[in-house]
Amino acid sequence: MTNLLSLRVAIVGAGPAGIYAGNILANSVSAEGGAVEIDLFDSLPAPYGLIRYGVAPDHPRIKGIVNSLHEMLSAGTIRFIGNVEVGRDIAIDDLQERYDAVILATGAIRDAELRIPGIDLHGSYGAADFVAWFDGHPDVPREWPLDAAEVAVIGNGNVALDVARVLAKHAVDLRSTEVPDNVLAGLEASTVTDVHVFGRRGPLDVKFTPIELRELGEVPDVDIVLADEDFAELELAAGSSNQLKVILRTFQAWRARGTTGASRRLHLHFWHAPVAVLGDGRVEALRFERTAPDAEGVVRGTGEVRDIPVQALYRAVGYYGTPVVDAPFDTVRGVIPNVEGRVIGDDDETVAGLYATGWIKRGPVGLIGHTKSDAMETVAHLVADANAGALRTPSERGDVLELLDQREVEYTTWDGWLALDAHERALGAAHTHTRERVKVVPREEQVAISRADSLALS
Repeated sequence: MTNLLSLRVAIVGAGPAGIYAGNILANSVSAEGGAVEIDLFDSLPAPYGLIRYGVAPDHPRIKGIVNSLHEMLSAGTIRFIGNVEVGRDIAIDDLQERYDAVILATGAIRDAELRIPGIDLHGSYGAADFVAWFDGHPDVPREWPLDAAEVAVIGNGNVALDVARVLAKHAVDLRSTEVPDNVLAGLEASTVTDVHVFGRRGPLDVKFTPIELRELGEVPDVDIVLADEDFAELELAAGSSNQLKVILRTFQAWRARGTTGASRRLHLHFWHAPVAVLGDGRVEALRFERTAPDAEGVVRGTGEVRDIPVQALYRAVGYYGTPVVDAPFDTVRGVIPNVEGRVIGDDDETVAGLYATGWIKRGPVGLIGHTKSDAMETVAHLVADANAGALRTPSERGDVLELLDQREVEYTTWDGWLALDAHERALGAAHTHTRERVKVVPREEQVAISRADSLALS
């Protein structure tokens, strides 16, 4: 039987899912009178994952979640170990030799595929890649081509809205955010005048939140353009939620306002299913089939085809999970196969001591807050398995940092993150336009700043 008093757990992924899991695990074991050592690994030098590299810079309200995540990591019950990629710097087997359990919380950072002809033409991009660029992810190019006047965004979720808003906004309106300097320079040179957002369903089927939608109409010098045909005979069903009522009122207000002659326009198109990307070598237009609901409310193609000229497109049709080398992975669903967080191996049996949580567990759906209940389920099973003696028995009890030192891995720590955080805030304070922070983008620079104190002591 595993002794909760000496439980050691590794968590792979330092985004919200991993941090919530670590915090819930520490509290759960403590409530049973035990203690647990938790090491939180991430391939990036800094923590927070999606919050740092997947949320638009003009959304400080959402980024406020960082404050609570910071408190969890600063409590001292979770040890952050960054700039370590599991499968390259350290293997799953290495972790299982040293920990009673391993929780995989790698999330989903790749774009889901949109399989239509021409999707690979020059000028066709994944929304996840663009978000990573404007959020200063260290592993994407420093420059982004913004040389198209007319741009399409395919998708009707919050990511599509973030991409469309950043494309439509003037760079001056992002100067007060933590957007990196290279991104600000790229946006200042943008030639975008019209951003078209396309959804296969109708205006009342959007996945936007009402707050996100309202914010769209508050962007300076950007007109919202809606087509009357998309709202013909549109009525709320009996018992519709307040959220839908707010969304419809927002659309109606925009339609009543009309256009104002702004220098940029954001067009919201509904009932459009993408059929093909057209162009000779690069994107020149998008072909859509007009859709409509049938008698049962199922959206179907009408046979009417439309070609809409654009010179670039962004597909925001969902994310695809990030696999971990040597861990089971369902390539169809893009998740680690599991039952309520217990990982299932190739033999359809649970893998002792291996768990999953967050988007890599259930797919890229739901808001950030949903990862809390998700982590609670996974952690409950882990604790139950520990009490039942069903975890693996580690064969190596040495500190994992010794192994990383032997392999000359330049890992970062929580103190290193505090140093990087202070450095970025100082850059922001010294900026001509005072900003909360200016992100350091290059990985090697992040690592150097994070490890400066430890190197000075060595």
